[in-house]
Amino acid sequence: MNGLEAVIPHLKSLHIGMLVIWCAGLFALPLMLARHDPAIGQADYARIRRATHYAYAFVITPAAVIAIASGTGLIFLRGVFFTWLFAKLVFVAAMVGFHVWIGYVLVEVAERKGVHRVPRATMPLLLLMVPITCVLVLVLAKPDLDQIPLPDWLYQPLGNQLPFDVPRR
Repeated sequence: MNGLEAVIPHLKSLHIGMLVIWCAGLFALPLMLARHDPAIGQADYARIRRATHYAYAFVITPAAVIAIASGTGLIFLRGVFFTWLFAKLVFVAAMVGFHVWIGYVLVEVAERKGVHRVPRATMPLLLLMVPITCVLVLVLAKPDLDQIPLPDWLYQPLGNQLPFDVPRR
């Protein structure tokens, strides 16, 4: 086992841990946003607004970046270039889109003057369940999706030199 193969379990643990934090945060933020109501009193409103801002900026976004970076590293370290992985990446992109939308709503509520209608938490949470469930199913089942035609260049690196040797199974 060379040095890079020894890193794989640690990188995978980091990836899973950051995914848990990211997904939990994506579920928590719509619930926190639903509490954004100036009618509850200025002190409570300011506390909820700060909590959502700091959670998004200092916990959830860094967890998302680390989860994506560690997942990208795992793809290349393990040499995983299968159709199920590309399907998973489509749903990860949907999670990133949801993350960006939540950030937009936070900025809209916190930094723009006027009355803002914060979306009720039910619909965003139901929508978020789709990509997260699909990612879990694809990762755990690793279904054979080879009947889906994809270009050949997706199945292997283009031959460019990586800064390290990629272990093969």
